[in-house]
Parts: sequence; structure tokens; C-alpha cells
Amino acid sequence: MVAAANLVEVAALVGDTARATMLAALMGGQSLTATELAYCANVSRSTASGHLSKLVAARLLTVTRKRRFSYYRIASPLVATMLESIKVVAAIEVPPRHQPRSAHDDAIRFARSCYDHLAGRAGVAITDALVAMGHIALSDEGGEVTASGARFLSAFGADLSPRTRRIFCQPCLDWSERRYHLKGLVGAAILHRLLEVGWFKRVSGSRALRLTPSGRAGLSEIFHVEVDEERVPGGRLYDAPRLTV
Repeated sequence: MVAAANLVEVAALVGDTARATMLAALMGGQSLTATELAYCANVSRSTASGHLSKLVAARLLTVTRKRRFSYYRIASPLVATMLESIKVVAAIEVPPRHQPRSAHDDAIRFARSCYDHLAGRAGVAITDALVAMGHIALSDEGGEVTASGARFLSAFGADLSPRTRRIFCQPCLDWSERRYHLKGLVGAAILHRLLEVGWFKRVSGSRALRLTPSGRAGLSEIFHVEVDEERVPGGRLYDAPRLTV
């Protein structure tokens, strides 16, 4: 009964439109203030504070106070996984409805941050490339970095040294592609490095990530993933004979 009550409580918290909008905004992995989240959810600052207090009390969010500002973020990868799984289920439509897509929708589908790892067509393409090159072994149950993968990612500059007890390497079902990208420490390390070397840039006020010219060249040279320049950010990733996505 306690477990059921907790399930109902969490479902009710996530099910509110304003709170769901704020949680979605935080899935970019960055910390945001109550004012920024109020703007995202189109509610007043005081209303947002009430919602955020409930989410912190339920341990869905954490808050860090610096001077006069309070910064909120997703509490853990477990919470992020729950929210992304809800998104996957929500994306299933039978029969599918036709909905016009905006440039922002296309950008999100092309590349976005999923908490702390890369998602969208770009994330799936890099995952497929690593699997094709034998650097990652992936199944529905889990993932493993091979010996060649450890050397490859180390040479790329991705830090795979464990810092917490979090999952090391695991598939994450991409809600827009319906295929796997990488999450866990490995997925986080890859995204951190992609941002660090400037291959992707964050888009202000969005989870979308923008592929840079150096990123397009780097994906081709290092990961053997080619990008159709005419369709970015609509973003069809394709391969030559090296890899087909």
C-alpha cells in the first residue's frame, strides 16, 4: 500500500501541466532559477515556487542556493530516466496524428540533451557508429564498452573514470527515433566531450543542441557519421558505405 501511495503521489506531481513543463525544461541537464522555470511554464513566480517546493520535497528535484538565487535541477539520473520513459510512452500514438512540425521540433529531433547525454538523430547515429566499429556492445538489457572502445573513447578525450555508483553504460530508447542512444556514465562522458571540443553548442532556452561546422567534420572523421548539410537541423544523418543510419 505504501508503494502504491508513493506511485500515486509521484504521478500526480508529474501529471500537473506546469510542473511537467518545468521538469521538461530541466531535462536539458542545466540548473535553472525559479524565475526561468516560471517563464517556461507561463505561471507567476509565486506559483512556480509552490510547484518547485513540492518537487523538491518529493526528491524529484534538488535545489542549490547561491547568494539570492536558487537553482533547481533534476535530482538524479533515475528521475531523468523516469521522465524520458514517460516521454517515450507519450510519443506512441495509435493511430498517429498528423501534427505540423516547427523548426524547433526539427532541431530537438536532430540533437538534444537528454539530462546529461546526447539524444535525437545525432545521438542514435553516434551510438550506431560505436556499435558498428565494435567499440560498444549493446542489447536491450544493457551495454558494455569493449577494449577497443575504451581505447577509442580515451583517445577522443572522453573521461570514463567512475566518479559515482551510477550505471556505466546502458541503452536509452530515444522517443523521437524509437531506437537506442547511450546513457549512463559513458553517454554523459561523450556529450561532455562533444560540448568541450565545440562540436555541438547548446541552444539558449532549449534542450536542442546545434551541430557546428567543426562538429560535422569531426563526426565524419572520428565517428564515420556523415551529415546531410541541406537538412540540418531537420537533420538526416546518413552514412556512406562506412555506416548506414
